[in-house]
Amino acid sequence: MHIPSLKEVVSAEEWALRCDLAACYRLVAAYGWSDLVFTHISAKLPDSITGGEHQFLINPYGLMFDEITASSLVKVDMACNKLHESPFPVNPAGFVIHSAVHEARREVGCVLHTHTRAGVAVSAQKAGILPISQQSTFVLASLAYHDYEGVAFRPEEKPRLQADLGTANYLVLRNHGLLTVGRGIAEAFLAMYTFENTCRIQIDALAGGGELTQVDPRILAGMADVMRIATAGQGAQLAWPALLRKVEKLDPGYRT
Repeated sequence: MHIPSLKEVVSAEEWALRCDLAACYRLVAAYGWSDLVFTHISAKLPDSITGGEHQFLINPYGLMFDEITASSLVKVDMACNKLHESPFPVNPAGFVIHSAVHEARREVGCVLHTHTRAGVAVSAQKAGILPISQQSTFVLASLAYHDYEGVAFRPEEKPRLQADLGTANYLVLRNHGLLTVGRGIAEAFLAMYTFENTCRIQIDALAGGGELTQVDPRILAGMADVMRIATAGQGAQLAWPALLRKVEKLDPGYRT
């Protein structure tokens, strides 16, 4: 596909955000979390660019995640209307969940939603996330659940989803999948990496049979401080440069 570059069209700040979001899509594909073309990762454009208006970058509907580039990402408003010329369609129905989160949580810079096999499997388990791994302790410290209401394209579901999410950073969408939020793209990605592995470990542990050892509930207290210590105070930014190097090795074309 020939996709005209937007590098000289948009601001340097927007281009950097586009490159990070394209890298995130490529990483989701590389780690096997994509569902063909049927999920989304949205990034909010900063107020310094938009003047305080809600504007977002989202994937062009119909492209595989490993095809997405910085220039192919589409800029949309809260109703998923395109804000610039693009040959690609967008999926307003798929943006309902994302717009609900961005509307309720203005500090959120990125929303990442997946339909992985392990994530959907755990979302269908009545007990939800179990405290059986170190990974689960980070998730359980900021976890919420939202019951399934069918394919999420009805605007009337948004207030219930917003109420269920509250201030949590990890959301189990029952019978549907996983969702993470972050102040930036790196934070949302690292949260999903932890969330996905939590679910994979849980499925493996339950499949192994036998009684499971659960983490002492007292350990869940103060996990935000634990994360700061574990990442030398850098949070997700500790791992993000290395992840970008991984994408560069796979295909530097994401930056076009």
